[in-house]
Amino acid sequence: MGNGERGCSDREGRAGDFIAPNCRCSGGGSWGVSLYIDSSALLKRYVREKESAHCERLLRADPVWVTARHTWVEVQRNLARLLEGADRTRLLKVFAADWKRMNVVEIDRETCERAGDLARTQPGVRTLDALHLAAAQRVGGTTMAFVTYDIRQARAARELGIEVLGA
Repeated sequence: MGNGERGCSDREGRAGDFIAPNCRCSGGGSWGVSLYIDSSALLKRYVREKESAHCERLLRADPVWVTARHTWVEVQRNLARLLEGADRTRLLKVFAADWKRMNVVEIDRETCERAGDLARTQPGVRTLDALHLAAAQRVGGTTMAFVTYDIRQARAARELGIEVLGA
């Protein structure tokens, strides 16, 4: 575990090592669940778009944020692609601070196998989306709200019985 992010110790006995230690994702937000946040939602905090205000309200409503390890790469890549100069530097620092409060699901063998199953049974699911969905299933399944603004990923999540906030 790097960058000071949190993991899920309250689930260690049930879940094993796939979630980094010290997670707070046992629920407790306004919906009584934690939020799984994909990169499309997290980016709305840094790059202002039509849905940014809506996303910010969702994130403020529940202090427990969960995401998968690969979100770090996705957000870094997109911030570098979309921003320049001082804005890029400043917002990369804001993202790094947000990352420290994240409960990070490791992309381990079981998560990859679940993602592979999703990719096989839902051919429209893209690779990184399958990893997000598999990580969300492992941590909360249908008890955790999934925040995304990606229409295809939202459709796939709903087909899995996961509540989607955003798209």
